[in-house]
Amino acid sequence: MASVTLDRVRKVYDGGIIAVHDVSIEVGAGEFVVLVGPSGCGKSTTLRMIAGLESITAGEVRIGDRVVNAVPPKDRDIAMVFQNYALYPHMTVRENMAFALKLRNVPRAEIDRRMREAAAILAIEELLDRKPRHLSGGQRQRVAVGRAIVRQPRAFLFDEPLSNLDARLRVQMRKEISRLHRQLGATMIYVTHDQVEAMTMGDRIVVMHEGRVRQIGAPADVYERPADTFVAGFIGSPPMNLWRGHVRGDGGASVFEARAGGLRIPLDAPVLQRLGLASGGEVVLGLRPEGIHLGEAPFASGACFGIDARLDEAEPMGNEIFLYASAGGQEIVARVPPQPVPRPGDPVRLTLDLDRLHAFEAATGVRLGP
Repeated sequence: MASVTLDRVRKVYDGGIIAVHDVSIEVGAGEFVVLVGPSGCGKSTTLRMIAGLESITAGEVRIGDRVVNAVPPKDRDIAMVFQNYALYPHMTVRENMAFALKLRNVPRAEIDRRMREAAAILAIEELLDRKPRHLSGGQRQRVAVGRAIVRQPRAFLFDEPLSNLDARLRVQMRKEISRLHRQLGATMIYVTHDQVEAMTMGDRIVVMHEGRVRQIGAPADVYERPADTFVAGFIGSPPMNLWRGHVRGDGGASVFEARAGGLRIPLDAPVLQRLGLASGGEVVLGLRPEGIHLGEAPFASGACFGIDARLDEAEPMGNEIFLYASAGGQEIVARVPPQPVPRPGDPVRLTLDLDRLHAFEAATGVRLGP
């Protein structure tokens, strides 16, 4: 295994189109790092530059202590698993897994040993003599991973490998790849647009948007302390409620007033201090859906505020319900436990946990507070 380092890496295509802006990421040896973001954010381009499948316009990529900017892909000692599996249809599973090793003139006995080990790890021993057309999507994905394992690379690169699978198989393969990482102790860099994959699989996640890194951190840290409004709105399902407005003094106390509509939220001195807010400035307040309660029951902290709203829609999810409501011209999304809820169009009372508020600069979207 080896560390992978990107130092101010940039990719510019013909016509001056900048796909990746000075990205710097350090992936430790044996670490599982997930690059996550919407389509077009530059995550796959970044991965392909690590692999050598895209040239680097500026910056430096190191695998271990070796700078690999000018090193061909086949000499970087990495293995890549693609979205479309890229299996040779005329070859059996055994032949697909052995192909890269044969090109390197690895002795046959060593090839057989590595294949047996990889097949046992992935539970595909009975598939070795089948061809890809006789395999399910999940089986093909396992074979693609097995083909990478037998190479014993210094790092594994995964480019949205589960996007072609159905929901049940995606969950299963998430667990398989996570287990594989623990078993091999290998360095893995994984690209996905699916935040659930990112949050459940990565030791750390790298959130990208418009070719830039917006935040790097452990999944729980990124969720609890988003660096800006993009991360707050992208990570989490449903995403964080974000309301733009001003903080104004109101008879010795302060009140947040949404810019559009009549939503008003009182903010006492401890909340203002925690959020790093002062009266008079335009800000964006954020609150996760689980920080909103249906009814008047207070939160344990006691710092709460009730508002009257209209229920627009309710989505029962089995173990929880997503409520979409409107108050003062603002949309409010709440995540509540299973319970009887009013019908769409009926009035509801919502309680906001003020101790779970987040604040961001209105102009830049950057997080405020300590």
